[in-house]
Amino acid sequence: MGDDTHGHDGHSHGVTADADRTWLTIALVLIVGFMAAEVVVGVLAGSLALITDAGHMLTDAASIVLALAAIRLAARPARGDYTYGLKRAEILSAQANGITLLLLAAFFVFEGVRRLFVPGEVEGALVFVTALVGIAVNVAASWSISKANRSSLNVEGAFQHILNDLYAFIATAVAGAVVWFTGFARADAIAALIVAALMVKAGWGLVRASGRIFLEAAPRGVDPEAVGAELAAVGAVVEVHDLHIWEITSGEAALSAHVLVSEGVDCHAVRNGLEQILHDRHHIDHTTLQVDHACVDDPEEHCVEPHGQSYRG
Repeated sequence: MGDDTHGHDGHSHGVTADADRTWLTIALVLIVGFMAAEVVVGVLAGSLALITDAGHMLTDAASIVLALAAIRLAARPARGDYTYGLKRAEILSAQANGITLLLLAAFFVFEGVRRLFVPGEVEGALVFVTALVGIAVNVAASWSISKANRSSLNVEGAFQHILNDLYAFIATAVAGAVVWFTGFARADAIAALIVAALMVKAGWGLVRASGRIFLEAAPRGVDPEAVGAELAAVGAVVEVHDLHIWEITSGEAALSAHVLVSEGVDCHAVRNGLEQILHDRHHIDHTTLQVDHACVDDPEEHCVEPHGQSYRG
C-alpha cells in the first residue's frame, strides 16, 4: 500500500513581488545616480579608492537589476519541463553577484598593490567629501533593500553588494581625510585593499550559499541524520529510508522519503503525523512521503530495496 503526498503550503520564498520590486528599484535609482557622479569625481581627484567604489557601485546596480529580473522569473508558475517553475533563477542571480564581487576584488587587489609601490597624486579633500555623500546614499539604499524580503538569497545578494559599498565609502572617507591632512597618498590604496577584502568575504559567502542549493545540500540548520532518526522514532514507523532533504530555492526546503510502518496501521494517519512533525519542528512543508506496510511475515512480498541510509524505529 503506497501513499505519496506533496505539501504545498503558501510561501513567499523570497518573492513578495510588488513590495520587493519597489524597494529594489528605489535602491537602484540612488545607486546609479551617485555612481555616475562618482566616476567623474574619482578621475578628477586621481583616487583609486573612489574609482574602486564606483566600480563596486556598478556591480551593485547590476546585482539589483539581476534581482529584479530573478523575482519576475521566479514568480512564474510551473509549467512544461520546469516542474518547479523558475524559482532557481534567484539562485543564479545570487551566484552571479558573488562571482562578480570576487572578480572585481581580484582586480582591485592588483591595482591597490601597484599603487602602494607607485602612489599617485590624490585630492584628499575631494575624496573625503565625495565619500561622505556616498555613505549617505548607501545608507539610504541599504535601508531600502532591508525592507525587502532578505530571506531570499537573491535579495540578500543585492543587499550584501550595497552593504559592502557602504563599508567601502567609510574606508574611503578615512583615506581621504588621511591624505588631506597628512599627504600620505598610499592611504588611498590601503582603503582600496580593505574594500577588496570585504568584497572577497561577501562574494565567497554568496557563491558558497548558492552552490549548496545547486548541489542540493540540506538547508543550513537541518540535519538529515537527526530528521531521519526522529521520523523513525514515531510509534508506528518501522523504518525510514531513501531520505532526501534539499532546497528548491532559498527558504523553500523539500523532503522525500520511503517510510515503512507496522501491519494494520493506517498509512494516511501516519503520513499526516509525519508531515505535522516536519512542519512544526523543521519548517518543511514541501514533502513527498511514500508510506508502505513493512514486510514482516513474508520478507519477499512486495518489498522495496532501500537505497542510502536507513533509520529504524
